[in-house]
Amino acid sequence: MTGPTMEGWMVRYGRRKIGRSYFHKRYFVLESLILAYYKRQPSANEVPIKTLPIDGNCRVEDRGLETHHGHTVYVLSVINKKEPSHRITMAAFNVQDASAWKEALEQVIDQYLNLHTTNGSMTFPPSVCKTQEDPDRDASSSDHDSQGNSGKSQPDDDDDDKKQNHHRNRTVGNGMSVNWFAHNQCIESIEDWSRGIDPRWSNLNADAAASARRHWHLVRCQNGLRFFEEVQDGVQAGRCKGMKAVGVVEASCADIFELIMGIDETRYEWDCSFHEARLVQEVDGHTTILYQRLQLDFLPMFLWPRDLCYLRYWRRNDDGSYVILFRSKEHPSCPPEPGCVRAHIESGGFTISPLKSHPNGDPRARVQQLVHIDLKGWGANYLPLCHYHSVIQILNSVAGLREWFAQRDGNCSLPSVPRIPKLGTAKTRKRSALQNVASLPEMPSAGQSNYDESEYDDDDMQFYADSEPNFISKNLNATESVSEPPPVSLDLSMLSGNLGKGDLDNGKNCWSIPDCNNFRVRSKHFLIDRSKTAAGEPLMQLVAVDWFKDIKRIDHVAKRKGCVAQVAGEMGLFTVAFNVQVPAASHYSMIFYFVAPKAPQGSLLQRFVDGDDNFRNSRLKLIPSVPQGSWIVRQSVGTTPCILGKAVDCTYYRGSNYLEVDIDIGSSTVANGVLGLVFGVVSALVVDMAFLIQGNGMEELPERLIGAVRVSRLSLASATTPPEAD
Repeated sequence: MTGPTMEGWMVRYGRRKIGRSYFHKRYFVLESLILAYYKRQPSANEVPIKTLPIDGNCRVEDRGLETHHGHTVYVLSVINKKEPSHRITMAAFNVQDASAWKEALEQVIDQYLNLHTTNGSMTFPPSVCKTQEDPDRDASSSDHDSQGNSGKSQPDDDDDDKKQNHHRNRTVGNGMSVNWFAHNQCIESIEDWSRGIDPRWSNLNADAAASARRHWHLVRCQNGLRFFEEVQDGVQAGRCKGMKAVGVVEASCADIFELIMGIDETRYEWDCSFHEARLVQEVDGHTTILYQRLQLDFLPMFLWPRDLCYLRYWRRNDDGSYVILFRSKEHPSCPPEPGCVRAHIESGGFTISPLKSHPNGDPRARVQQLVHIDLKGWGANYLPLCHYHSVIQILNSVAGLREWFAQRDGNCSLPSVPRIPKLGTAKTRKRSALQNVASLPEMPSAGQSNYDESEYDDDDMQFYADSEPNFISKNLNATESVSEPPPVSLDLSMLSGNLGKGDLDNGKNCWSIPDCNNFRVRSKHFLIDRSKTAAGEPLMQLVAVDWFKDIKRIDHVAKRKGCVAQVAGEMGLFTVAFNVQVPAASHYSMIFYFVAPKAPQGSLLQRFVDGDDNFRNSRLKLIPSVPQGSWIVRQSVGTTPCILGKAVDCTYYRGSNYLEVDIDIGSSTVANGVLGLVFGVVSALVVDMAFLIQGNGMEELPERLIGAVRVSRLSLASATTPPEAD
């Protein structure tokens, strides 16, 4: 019997059936394939309060920050996708412990999938494959049935876990249910951003619609920081330019993040522009609305003080970096205060990225703060020095962070939950060879870091944040055993959607095909030297894009009469359709149709098309990019590759001549936060997306794109009603 993979004190909270709430510390143990918790540290043969089997049907959801009984906690929810009522919700008092538990749980799930998932050696003949005529196939078709809840439960600790979610729990075709996320308050808790565009957001991105991405130039060095000012091409530069400060702080990313997120008296010790702040509304675990009053020292006897009401969004990336974004937001509970001028944050925030640790193991982080603010009032309008001096004062908080951590002694460390073993970084942890899942290997220290700031520029930092391979082939000289599919050479003029194709650089409300060499994918020798290479020509050809809007979610478009996938099938082509669903009061869907002849037998593409849903969810990858857009939008979207099945809820529909992937953006609170920042200004953005299947073995490398698409300055009003389902 091996020891536990991870254990320690965490928090359980919820509401009893009689209506009273509870907030208890519980001792959690992750052992082999079981997650359990106890009232106290368990002794031999002690029965847990509740257990949850961990297998390929489980998903770890990051629910962000929540406040319960006066405590701010970081919440995780472990959900069985087939049985959403089978879940355990747990919380930590600091982000380090929440991240450590999330990584440990995902490691167990990944190792289970690597040992039990169909990897393509088994294919499904058409006679076995269910098609669109069986739309109500239940999740019982899974190859790995859920084991249910085998443990005993107590009412006060289980009521919160029995809440049902509203997301679908089915699959069509030769696959399994993929209800990875079960966030039952996602749509209700986030504001309806689709009902209208904030005019202030339109002003923010007016320049972005006329010029390419903004650049930065160094304007001064002060207090150990580098200060940059944005430079925009064209003649429509705004009156108030954005500025940013970049510095190195001798602390871990998690510690810096927790200090920045605080709005208590500790902020006076490092933020010289802070006067007071209060919480206005908690939108969800990643998004809040705050009020803050600034304390600016430029002619305070003559200029009125400034205050702000702004939306704050945050997320943690897989590489251990953090992004905190701000933008002004009007709120009925936060009117302008008497005696203050309401300033306007057009964009702003922090990025906290890990750097290579010191030889003695002390962590370091690169902190970047951006401020693009209009201070309003006559002082800012007629005294340019007022704006410049005030922004420099705000940006000097990066130096305040550095000095706060430099002078902190050992007794001032941030609190942590005891008795939680350290975990290695995602990069180090996933390099080890696969072991028996019942006897997981010992994980290295979480303090290790392999990032070097010299590899990245100031604006767009790249990390190996996608899932790393779990093994390296013994035969490093293995060659490709599968030939590449031949290029499409048919007349594709009959294939068209309701969104037109336009110019690559200056198009508006259209799609185009970007240069695929701009996307970096894993090279042939990635498992040896972690190198990446230009993607090259895609495996399939993008032929059409549909842009739909309806009062309900638009599922399984490929089976509808007259759909591009149906027409392509009559031409002897196979279609892979990606249906990106954006749910709200009005549900939007954008469908990308990629066509090609049948994939060669045994190829990675064929294994993806005919594999099970566990395989699909562990391999389908998206690489996003925002060539044109504001800093806050580019930071919120990022450029890090993302395994879609691990980030949002995906459903797969396998037909005789197509595979449709429905990607429900609304199933993730993190994705919803990004939508709240991006969707209102989509008419000023140019977004690139590349879809591919992740290669984990030498025989699967180099990676090849399924296809890529650019969507330019989309108009919400151009969405049409989809054809009726048969």
